Amino acid sequence: MSGTSAESVAKEELAGRTRIVLRPISSPFAIGFFGLAAATFIVAGLQLGWVPPAEGHQVALCVLAFTVPLQFTASIFAFLARDGVVATGMGVLSGIWAAIGLVLLTASPGATSNALGLFLIIAGIAMWAPASAAAASKLVPSVVLATAGLRILLTGVYELSGSETLENIAGVVGLVLAALAMYAAYAAEYEDVLRKPVLPLGRRGKGQQALQGTYVEQIAALGHDPGIRQQL
Repeated sequence: MSGTSAESVAKEELAGRTRIVLRPISSPFAIGFFGLAAATFIVAGLQLGWVPPAEGHQVALCVLAFTVPLQFTASIFAFLARDGVVATGMGVLSGIWAAIGLVLLTASPGATSNALGLFLIIAGIAMWAPASAAAASKLVPSVVLATAGLRILLTGVYELSGSETLENIAGVVGLVLAALAMYAAYAAEYEDVLRKPVLPLGRRGKGQQALQGTYVEQIAALGHDPGIRQQL
């Protein structure tokens, strides 16, 4: 029997018998954005002088103990929910805050790091990939991720230059990001619990279809998702 014939027979035998099991999970949006809000707020406090440099180690411990595990968890469950934008954004942010926390924990108070600066520049630019992809379906998360990329990029430039002005600008952008992340977290939490939008997330296209579309519409292309299709 030729390879093509065998393939045809296999397809015919599987037709009508293939089952795809979908497991409902709670949205990981909220914990990821709460983690982001906490980290960017406390690091902004350090950059703006609200927290003395001598307490940089405590800032690092807060970031490592709270934000990193929350965003890592959000990333894993977003992958399981087949949301590549949230999964990528939260996964990258988890790594970024882990790096920042470890450098703060081991560095002298108030010191800058060229290595961290270079890392944050490329990491900040990387954040704009999920941010731009999210714009097609969820505007608020897109804005949050884009602002996070800018905040990380500015912090990286500060680490390389040591400029106090850039440090203050990065801190201010960090505060704006904290406010945006808190809004997104509350909006996602209410939406997940109440099963309807209370605070708008700017859903459109597939993002809106996820809440308002029929079940058939939402699973129409499921066979082409990673983990189901033959190749990534």
